[in-house]
Amino acid sequence: MNYTHLSLGERYQSYALIWAEHTLRYSRGGSLKKIVINGAMSLALLFGLTVASTAADQSFEEVKALAEKGDGFYQAYLGSYYAQGRGVRQDHSKAFYWYQKSAKQGNNFGQAGVGLSYNLGRGVRQDHSKALEWFKKSAKQNNSSAQVYIGSMHEAGQGVRQNKTTAKEWYGKSCDNGNQLGCDEFRRLNEN
Repeated sequence: MNYTHLSLGERYQSYALIWAEHTLRYSRGGSLKKIVINGAMSLALLFGLTVASTAADQSFEEVKALAEKGDGFYQAYLGSYYAQGRGVRQDHSKAFYWYQKSAKQGNNFGQAGVGLSYNLGRGVRQDHSKALEWFKKSAKQNNSSAQVYIGSMHEAGQGVRQNKTTAKEWYGKSCDNGNQLGCDEFRRLNEN
């Protein structure tokens, strides 16, 4: 299905469910529950959606306890709880704090969360250059959503000189990693 007539934000939301399905279908290693949480958290970080109901059996307190024990995955997950106000009062500063703890351990979702926080100026002063730096760290770990974000930053000239060729390269990387939005953005730039 072609969604190129929609705005970039609308396309992100349209592909959210497709991406979650892709995560379930193609993720290897790890329990189904962790795969679902992983995909849902990525969507929450990058697309502003709520965490999927399949992960709803983990309360805020359970996630917080695991995050406080130093688990980088749950630190990023806790950041998404604070960012969305899920089970707790919304607090972007606390979200950024937990994303940053996760990111420093090399967790690509934490890195993407730090990038998104800088990009939107939520919980931290807006800084597109720092956002790009963190998105690139996540993208190096093949986070296809971070690759789309980098492409969109290059296309719009956010934190970098506008460069549609570079944007197309990042969209292509995302597409190669199975992200349909990356494929559509790559195709759209090829047509123009």
